This record gives sequence, C-alpha cells and structure tokens, in this order.
Amino acid sequence: MHLRSLGYRTDLIFARFQGVVDDLGDVIRVTNPDNPTHYFGNFLIFERPPQPSDLPAWESRFAELVGTPPTVRHTLFGWDVPARGEADIQSFVDAGYTLEENVIMSASALHAPARPNTSAELRVIEDTDEAWGAVVDHQVACREDRFNESEASYRTFKEGQFRRYRAMTKAGLGFWYGAFVEGVLAADLGVYTDGALARFQSVGTHPAYRRQGLCGTLTHFAGTHAQQTFGAGELVIVADDHYFAKDIYAGVGFRTRERQQLLLRHPQDA
Repeated sequence: MHLRSLGYRTDLIFARFQGVVDDLGDVIRVTNPDNPTHYFGNFLIFERPPQPSDLPAWESRFAELVGTPPTVRHTLFGWDVPARGEADIQSFVDAGYTLEENVIMSASALHAPARPNTSAELRVIEDTDEAWGAVVDHQVACREDRFNESEASYRTFKEGQFRRYRAMTKAGLGFWYGAFVEGVLAADLGVYTDGALARFQSVGTHPAYRRQGLCGTLTHFAGTHAQQTFGAGELVIVADDHYFAKDIYAGVGFRTRERQQLLLRHPQDA
C-alpha cells in the first residue's frame, strides 16, 4: 500500500521509531506494544474511506490486528484519502466514534512572520534532564481546554511522549526547540525527519506569553535550522481544522495540502 498522504507518511516517522508498522496490502497496521494506550501508536490506516457497511469489518480487523480491552481500550481508524467528503461515517458516529479533522500543511522553505518577536532567545533544547523536564512542564502548562483528562494523567502521557522525542534527538533524527523570554521557556516545538520530509511536533506557547509573535518566530527558526541541518526538502505541520494555529503557520509560508480525517472511539470509561 503506497501512502499518498503527507500527514500519515510523517506520522510514521514516529511510529517506526517506537513501535511497529506493517503494510498488509489494503491496510497499514501501527502498533506499540510498550504503550498500548497511545492512540497514534496503535491504529489502522485503510486504503479507502469508510462506507456504511464497513463498521463491523473494520472493528473486527482492529481487534485482530491491533488489540482489544483491557490491553488496547480505544479504537482508531484513518484512511489514505487526503480530500474530504468521500467518507460515509454516520454508522461510526452512531456507534460512538468521533470524527477528528486535521489540516496538513507543508512548505519547501519558510519566511519570517510579518511581526516577528525579536527579543526572545531561540535555541535548541540542551540534552540535560533539567532542560527536558522544563519542556514537559511547559507542555503541561500549554494543555488545551479540549483535553479533559486530569493534569496528572496528561503529565504521564507527556513524560512518555518526551522520552521518545529525547531518544529521537539522541539518534540524530531531529531537535527540540525553545523560545526563552528572560531565561524562561515561553514556547517550544520539535522537528524530526526521515531525510526527505521533516515533521513539526507539539507546538506550544505558554498562556502568559501568547500574542507576542513567539509561535511564528520559533516555527520559522526551527524549520530553517532543521532544513540546514538535515537537508529535508519539505516541511510538514499538522493543525486542528477548527483551531487558529493554522493561520500562524500560513503566516510563515505553510500552505494547506490535504485534510486528514480519522474516526476515534475513546475508551468506554474515559
């Protein structure tokens, strides 16, 4: 199965590093035996969008190929069709699934935002426990309201996520970047690559430092640094279709290339 979607192709940069990716012909299986609760570490990407009669078969494939409760308690389906409007999802929605929609944006090069922040210090995060711990603290502080789990649960998730990012950094696959205001981490993000593509991750600005141009300024700095370091020909970033961040990314040169849709059923007791 040849993936067309930039979104899924760059998702798999991370899945392959910490998990298993299997091409089964009509579907790609992504599994992470070490972290079965990670949604994007355990899901299926189908070759075509869902149709009304697919629900039983798709759920059966997920149970067989990915897992079932109590080990894997969620269900997540994607499909390799960048254009929206071809999927018939009502039967899935009726069964308790939520439609997740993302905008996939890319650029061959970035430019500075119209109003850059010129006072912040922009740099790669140092490889120390203290520096990475500060990043986790910052990410927890930037948690969006739509994430309704407890802070303790969210922190546990972020700690696991950043163990992977730190390991990928040590493996030479990318960097984590920070914008510091008077020595305080105010914004951060990561960029990791497979050589040809470079994918941004977990862009966040602390609530106390928003509307100061930090996000666009750091995005431009990190993308330029990553391309100069790794030579990736295309930068890829993913934004929630209903969130303002996509306008910030457009302001430094990203353009919408496709829309990614997924169907997620949360654990029943979540």
